[in-house]
Amino acid sequence: MVQRSYSPLAACFLPLRRAVLAFFSLLLACSAMPALALPANRPAPGYTRVAIETSAGTIVVAVDTVRAPRTSANFLTYVDDGRFDGVTFYRAARRKSDPKLGLIQGGIDTDARRSLPPIPHEPTTKTGIRHLDGTISMARPNRPDSAMGNFFITLGATPNMDARGDYIGYAAFGHVVAGMDVARRILSQPTCCGSGPMRGQMIVKPVTIIRARRIDGTPRPSRGVKPWLIGARRKPAS
Repeated sequence: MVQRSYSPLAACFLPLRRAVLAFFSLLLACSAMPALALPANRPAPGYTRVAIETSAGTIVVAVDTVRAPRTSANFLTYVDDGRFDGVTFYRAARRKSDPKLGLIQGGIDTDARRSLPPIPHEPTTKTGIRHLDGTISMARPNRPDSAMGNFFITLGATPNMDARGDYIGYAAFGHVVAGMDVARRILSQPTCCGSGPMRGQMIVKPVTIIRARRIDGTPRPSRGVKPWLIGARRKPAS
């Protein structure tokens, strides 16, 4: 058996080596953390916060306008136009292995009156925004460049939705910074019906999105007619 030689010099550098390894381990862990560490009560550079007020409570998301500019701009246009006002969270997909994990999906569903043209896909390999706990991402049909006005929020890390190889994945564009308890409440709602991959995942009594509004910055609504508002009753002035 070959016996390792002892070097006093190497022993001197051992604490330094351990410190360096610990630093890089911490750095790696921080890079893997979701943006839940972003402040919920004040603006953060490169992010726009949006409050999604629902009948179950309010969820605040921070939209990453720097790393996912097109996806964020699309989402913010829906917000600024009021296209999400009055729609619902209609899907709760719970994992069989752990029903407390999964995703909730909301938005315009199939209401063509509220829809904007589909947007180019921004994959996670381009943006670097991964599907971690509390990620907000765009729902889409099974084809690229097709996302419009439906989105989902993950509860628990969901790496299978990240792009890899020939799989384009889904376009993550921000994270929940407040209201994960509300998201969990929505996930726990009774479900039924649906078809295909959504079979059994449609919320029996969909959770109403009362209003979605910017917290940061100035709204920039699109021009033109808002067809979903035609014939809608106006609330009396309080």
